[in-house]
Amino acid sequence: MVRVGICGVTGYAGYEALRWLRRHRDVQIVFATSEAQAGKSLAEVYPGPLDTPLVAVDDAPFDQVDVVLLALPHGAAARVAVKALDAGAKVVDFSADFRLNTPETYAKWYGHAHEFPEMLPIPYGLPEINRANIAGAKLVAAPGCYPTSVILGAMPLLKAGVVTDTTIIVDAKSGISGAGRAPKLNTLFAETHDTVTPYNIGHVHRHVGEIEQELAKVSAGAAPTVLFNPHLIPVVRGMLSALYIKIDSSLSESAVRALYTEAYANEPFVRVLPAGQLAAMAHTTNTNMCAISVMLGQPGTAIIMSSLDNLAKGAATQAIQCMNIICGLDETAGLV
Repeated sequence: MVRVGICGVTGYAGYEALRWLRRHRDVQIVFATSEAQAGKSLAEVYPGPLDTPLVAVDDAPFDQVDVVLLALPHGAAARVAVKALDAGAKVVDFSADFRLNTPETYAKWYGHAHEFPEMLPIPYGLPEINRANIAGAKLVAAPGCYPTSVILGAMPLLKAGVVTDTTIIVDAKSGISGAGRAPKLNTLFAETHDTVTPYNIGHVHRHVGEIEQELAKVSAGAAPTVLFNPHLIPVVRGMLSALYIKIDSSLSESAVRALYTEAYANEPFVRVLPAGQLAAMAHTTNTNMCAISVMLGQPGTAIIMSSLDNLAKGAATQAIQCMNIICGLDETAGLV
């Protein structure tokens, strides 16, 4: 059995991780932390069957687990990661603290210095592009939800070297849970119901840094620039990203789809949809799947739709997928 601790279990992503791990036959959950709710049981915070006792991070027995899943805010996550690593545990971090490769890039996108610059870089936890580096790692940075959808959506074209314009335009939409569980004015029901709200559009969203970083690694040509336009929509969970990519105009739609089919032929959690079927949030809700559809808007312009569940493949279940790889388990264990 792999002994696991979860930090930040009362947030949406932490709770999602616990919910999935409870049915993982190779896992024993040793502890779950919550700073605000320590001393209570989880059932007092989330009405339901998961009656897990909650402890403060400072009281968590990190020396009694093999892996710690960190569903904590950036900044706080890095400090707890160091503590867990010092106790001998391996760590999968949900936050942005270790996703960027250099302290300079981190400071650029997050507006302050990295507290542990000597730890960078660490493996980026997107198995479909980085499985070999995840295996055996002590610390893995689970990707953001938007980056997962965009990177998986763009990677086959960039890797094949058929992209003719380094500017990729992304129109993305996410459920409200992506903003976290802490109450905020702009995520109240009355503020989000019956409307679609764009935010941080262009080249300013923090996730742009990791998207461009990882796409540059897989690109057969020049590093791409991503114009990223996220929107908040009135659903609880789910994500759909539409990517507009300029490609060699001689490529047919079937040839483009073949690139995707080949790239993901052996990936258990990526599904390339058949011709005529467009990816929707419903394809992936409550799963660890990413569903991708391929079409040509016109010759030389590919429109790629990439769907995933922002709390699952965009956070908790992707972290569990990384945990499985780190621990030498079947990659799909507990996820299918």
